[in-house]
Amino acid sequence: MTPSRAEPPADAAHAADAVDAADPADLLITGCTALVHDDEEGIRFVEDASIVVRGGVIESVGRAGGTVTVSRSAAERIDARGQVALPGLINCHTHAPMVALRGVAEDLPAEKWFNVVVWPIESNLTPKDVELGARLACAEMIRGGVTCFADHYFAMDTVAAVTAESGLRAHLGEAYFSSQGPEGRQKSLEFALRHRGGADGRITTALAPHAPYTVVDADLAATAEIALEHGLPVHLHAAESRDQTDNSLARHGVTPIEVLERTGLLGLDAGVLIAHGTGIIERDLPVLERATGPVAVASAPRGYLKFAWSTTPVRALRRIGVPVGLATDGAASNNSLDVWESMALTALLQKSTEGDPRWLTSRQALHHATLQSARAVGLGERIGSLAPGRRADIILVDVTGPHTQPVHDLAATLVHSARSSDVRTTIVDGRVLMRDRELLTIDVPATVRELGERLPALVDRSHGTRIQEYDKPPE
Repeated sequence: MTPSRAEPPADAAHAADAVDAADPADLLITGCTALVHDDEEGIRFVEDASIVVRGGVIESVGRAGGTVTVSRSAAERIDARGQVALPGLINCHTHAPMVALRGVAEDLPAEKWFNVVVWPIESNLTPKDVELGARLACAEMIRGGVTCFADHYFAMDTVAAVTAESGLRAHLGEAYFSSQGPEGRQKSLEFALRHRGGADGRITTALAPHAPYTVVDADLAATAEIALEHGLPVHLHAAESRDQTDNSLARHGVTPIEVLERTGLLGLDAGVLIAHGTGIIERDLPVLERATGPVAVASAPRGYLKFAWSTTPVRALRRIGVPVGLATDGAASNNSLDVWESMALTALLQKSTEGDPRWLTSRQALHHATLQSARAVGLGERIGSLAPGRRADIILVDVTGPHTQPVHDLAATLVHSARSSDVRTTIVDGRVLMRDRELLTIDVPATVRELGERLPALVDRSHGTRIQEYDKPPE
């Protein structure tokens, strides 16, 4: 069944052209309804579309009719009738290996969540724990239609290896605290340089100081200097909650966002990605607006609800031109890596917070989940839309189920009715990682079995130590 109420087809520049049978396409997707972006930063839907992929790149997107020759000669074909083709979703901030801690710390305020449970457990982490957690996370994200994720954690060489193995795209940074000394910052730099462009170009990297409350100004300034020197972006937590902003003002007279400005992190050529930003206040907006380098914010609304925090001020950020990408944070706080849920919650929380049912619309939510998320991780020219020349990161979503029918408004169906389990096929760089719900690159049962054997040692807190102190001023 073809979804109803789609808009007119893309123009001739996006129409699929016939290709000589002697030069077969790598992948041809037919019969789908395709979400495309227009020149006015909006989205529309093209019915009965065909998508041609060659060399990991989208060659054409448009109404069927000019692709008969291709359909006879494509190396791989997918009949996607009853499905919607979307750009792959992007998880703009997570800690993938923390799926190993899913549900281990519940119903706690942030301070106890970190200090009493999570940071004591993380002091037990081994590279093998990180590997298994990352592998399970990648499986979950592939099944949920995530094709790219931004990760900020420890033992990131292992996460890079799992990313390459899984076929996903990732933006990776090795986290560090000032308590580690200069060695932590140097390790983050070495990781970023070692893995930049890895996994056949699917891995990009960033420097990853943890946050202004765990990394002193001098270390943040040094991070800004080496980021400029090496052309690297920075990915960090800042203004995670209003309490953090209030504490920073009380202790130092400046907000966390103002700390980023005075240490040079808002002037990076490669940009800065700020995780959460629920503590961004009115005085921060002109600071962000005058930033001389690209700035983006990643919002993970489910975790904010669990911690009883306010949510990211998406409307105010959009007004000053700051992209807001969607995220899940780690599964230890969010319990899942479901970006579909983040998209729906973002739309609903914005309506509630702003007191305006007209904001955020379903189409705006889809824009945040696709092109704005791609921009947030520095890949806005490569992914985030279905258009010729973009990397072929594509998902196919089944909208024929009873919970998605009938379709009066396809955007609303995708945001408020569809679920991550409706993703049938996930494609990255033209390679099919999941087809008809079957994972093709990860052995989940073996991963779960091995992780289960390691959990008793991992969750032990009897040693009484922790890797860091939550919201304690670094020395």
